[in-house]
This record gives sequence, structure tokens and C-alpha cells, in this order.
Amino acid sequence: MTISARSIAHSANSTSNRAVRWISAAAFVAAFAIPGAAAAGTVRPGAYDGTWNVIFATQAGNCSSTNSVPFAVAGTRVSSAGGGKVTGGVNRAGVVSVSIQVGASHASGSGRLVGNTGSGRWSGIITGDRCSGSWQATRT
Repeated sequence: MTISARSIAHSANSTSNRAVRWISAAAFVAAFAIPGAAAAGTVRPGAYDGTWNVIFATQAGNCSSTNSVPFAVAGTRVSSAGGGKVTGGVNRAGVVSVSIQVGASHASGSGRLVGNTGSGRWSGIITGDRCSGSWQATRT
């Protein structure tokens, strides 16, 4: 067998081509895999982020006919924006579930947010009376 400069160059070129193909494939995978992994670890703003003015209408029970409470939404969390203790969550589809406590009064509600509006049902004990009704929300 004769080894010539040409066969060494061909062999080196072949190895170099495999290395270039491997690096190119690795770069391709990294370009598409890493951004997805990075996005999974970061918090992106939610579609419902902001302050919502929620008006509660009483339809059963001896409670005030309407009450207004501001809620704050950040990602999937719902919290108070200035009215009592508010806890809850909202999913990507806008389905929301919330609990409110102001002094001895407490209520819970669920419903749906769509765009800049929302609606649903609530029930609770307000100033000692069991009440229920509907709610309407508008993003401010």
C-alpha cells in the first residue's frame, strides 16, 4: 500500500468534512433546542396581566346589591389590587378561580376572562349573610 500526500489530504479532508457536518448539526440543534429550554425557565407576561375592576352583583341573599373590588393578575396568579385579601389563579384559556376575604366576610368565585372582559359566578358569607350572584370584570 502506498501512502501519498494526496491520500493523506483526502483522509484529512474527509475527517474535516465530518467534523464540519457534526458541528453544523450541533449548531442546528442548539439553535432550536436552547431557545425553547430558555423560554421554559423564564417568566413571560400572561395574556391577562393587569388590573381588573370586578363588580359583584348579588342575586340571592341579604347582601349589598353590588360591590366593586380591584384585582391584579400577573401570569397565572390573581391577587389584591387594593381591596382585601385576594388569592387565586387564571389559566391560559382564561378560566379563573378566586377567593376574597375582607374582615369576617369571605367569598369565592369562578368564571372566565376573554380579552379585556370577564364574567362568572360567586358565593360567600358577607357580613354574616350567605349570598351568591354573578360578577363582571373589565381590565383597566
